[in-house]
Amino acid sequence: MTQTQYEAGSMQEEFTRFLLDAGALKFGSFTLKSGRQSPYFINAGSFNDGARIARLGEYYAATIAAAQEQGVLPEHIDTVFGPAYKGIPLAVSTSMALAARHGQNVGYTFDRKEKKDHGDGGLFVGTQLEDGMSVLMVDDVMTAGTAVREVVPKLKAAADVNIVGLVLSVDRMEKTKDSDKSAVQAVHEEFGFPVFAIANVREIFDAASTMRAADGSSLIGDELRAEAQRYLATYGA
Repeated sequence: MTQTQYEAGSMQEEFTRFLLDAGALKFGSFTLKSGRQSPYFINAGSFNDGARIARLGEYYAATIAAAQEQGVLPEHIDTVFGPAYKGIPLAVSTSMALAARHGQNVGYTFDRKEKKDHGDGGLFVGTQLEDGMSVLMVDDVMTAGTAVREVVPKLKAAADVNIVGLVLSVDRMEKTKDSDKSAVQAVHEEFGFPVFAIANVREIFDAASTMRAADGSSLIGDELRAEAQRYLATYGA
C-alpha cells in the first residue's frame, strides 16, 4: 500500500473501514479519561495481531510519505520513536512499512519506563539517539498531550536531536480542559513541530456515515450522528 494508490479522501475511508473491522472504532457511550461522555471510542489495543499491526504501520508510513512529498516532514528521517508502551509496536511497524513500501530504511526507538543498569543498559531500545538525528514521533490518540510533554525532555536529554514531527492514528479534534485549543494545536504551538493524524474524527464520521453493515443497515444512524455533532459542538476545537 503506497500513498499514490489513493485518491483524495480515499485513504481516510479505507482507514475508517480498517478501524471498524479491527474493532478499534466503537460507537455507543464511553467515559473517557478526561471524564467526558463520548459517543465514540478509539481503542488502539485492538491492533493485537500481526496482520493488523502491520497494516496500521502501512497507514502511518503512507501518511508520513505524503507529508514528506508536501514538505511538511523532511525527506530524511533517522528514527521513528514510539513512547512505551502503546507506541512501541507503532514505531516498529511504521519503520518496517517505510522500508518495505517506501524505500526508506529508518530506525525505530522506544523508551523504557525505568532505566536499565545491566546488559545493554540505558533508557532507550533500538536505534540509539545521537546529536543531529532527525526523530519522528508516533503515537495513537492524543487527549491532552501529557505523554509528549514527558517524552520530549527525555529525548533532548539523551542527545541534541531534531524532533521533526508527531504522527497520530486519529485526531479527536477536542479542546483541552484549560483552553479552546485542541491538544494537537497546543503541542504544535508549544514545541514547534507539526502534529497530524492519519485521519481526524470528522473525516472518520463522514466516511462511516456512507458505510453499511452486513445486514444493509447504516453503521451510523441519524441519532448517533446528531449525538456526535452535539459532542463536537461542546468539546470540539
